[in-house]
Amino acid sequence: MRALRVHTAGAAPSVVEVPEPDAGDRVRVTVLAAPITPLDLLCAGGRSYFGVPATPYVPGVAGVGLAGGRPVWFPTPAGTAPGDGSMAAVAAVPAEDLVALPAGADPVAVAAAGLSAVAAAGALDTGGLAAGETVVVLGAGGVVGQAAVQLARLRGAGRVVAAARSAGARARARAAGADAVVAITADPAALTAALLDAGGPADLVVDPLYGEPAAAAARALRDGGRLVNLGSSAGERTSLDSGTLRSRSLRVLGYTNAALTRDERAAHLVAVARAVVDGALRVDHESVALADGAAAWARQAAGRARGRIVLVP
Repeated sequence: MRALRVHTAGAAPSVVEVPEPDAGDRVRVTVLAAPITPLDLLCAGGRSYFGVPATPYVPGVAGVGLAGGRPVWFPTPAGTAPGDGSMAAVAAVPAEDLVALPAGADPVAVAAAGLSAVAAAGALDTGGLAAGETVVVLGAGGVVGQAAVQLARLRGAGRVVAAARSAGARARARAAGADAVVAITADPAALTAALLDAGGPADLVVDPLYGEPAAAAARALRDGGRLVNLGSSAGERTSLDSGTLRSRSLRVLGYTNAALTRDERAAHLVAVARAVVDGALRVDHESVALADGAAAWARQAAGRARGRIVLVP
């Protein structure tokens, strides 16, 4: 079968012919959609906190496919532990990991939202979003950010302020339904001022960036405000000062999908899929044939994709 394969950590993957997996006591899944996620890129580059992966392997930490004729979402250990992933014609998955999708679910749209939307929902849960609160979403043009804007709206946020770097990312944040959109620049003080002007002191920050944007957003929180970090694409360290934390009794919290139980993850995925089916959740994405997966991977890694790339047969 055809598959995308990582031969060496840090090197570009290539499309190759490999044997179909021996399902054994697992379930054979015909893959319909496999998203190229930030976690896939981090793992393949040997830069994730899971360590350098054993190679060669087929990447793809999640996918959507058909198992026994029914549509399912499924996870894989690819890049985080030994084993192959979803970026192939067929995957072998433990039966207990399969999540049945609701009727009418578009495999590509569900795959595009997938675990990124789960992370956005988890961050809102961790931050204890209450109805009427003001939410700041950093990196709001990305898939996690777009999902966070829409899910905050669905959960009753009073005002959602989005922040993003590029004009295109800010346009995606507006399309997702943000009440106000501000630019992330090299000046943290300017970002703090812009966030305060756009929504006043915020109650909750959803932060997939960390680095200086996180420090700037924390300074725009009200007394008792919360910042939930779930990524570090802007940097592994931040300059948030002790005085800001203590003077406002702020809470800085961490979130990762890796801490979810199997049942919790399944429940979140079903909720995401239903929101996609209902039209309440949509993230920018594009479909690319698996045969062109190597070029698609390079575009996603370089930030030149139109949203999330999803590989299809």
